[in-house]
Amino acid sequence: MKIVMMAAAAALLAAPAMAQDGASPENLVLPGATLAPDCGNLYGLAGRAFCVSAPLAGIGALADAYIADLRTKGWIPAGGEDNRVVFVRRRDTGGCDGLQMQAFYDTSKPAGPEAIGYLGFGPIPGNVCSDQPEPAAAPAPQQ
Repeated sequence: MKIVMMAAAAALLAAPAMAQDGASPENLVLPGATLAPDCGNLYGLAGRAFCVSAPLAGIGALADAYIADLRTKGWIPAGGEDNRVVFVRRRDTGGCDGLQMQAFYDTSKPAGPEAIGYLGFGPIPGNVCSDQPEPAAAPAPQQ
């Protein structure tokens, strides 16, 4: 599995939105994952994202399990690219919360059978479903 670390991991900020349901971090760890509060000491994510680890060979299956679990909590996969999934969930008060899941590993180490992969989770700030403002009308050309 080709895992590429993207700059998007830098957007994983603060406590994860998935913990808003009152779940403790330990309750967010699915079978096959290990809580990784230090996020592998990679990309400055320690203390800024919720991370779990697993053998690199199984990180894709673990990501699929998290996607399925998040769906049961109302999160809808809405986009992403290689190794990143963006989720949205409607707020009762209007608008949407955003959450992203990023897969990564320590690229300074060999990606062999002993390698550890990580999934990092973090909220996307603001209302991700807000309407974009209408573009300003272009002024009429002067004659």
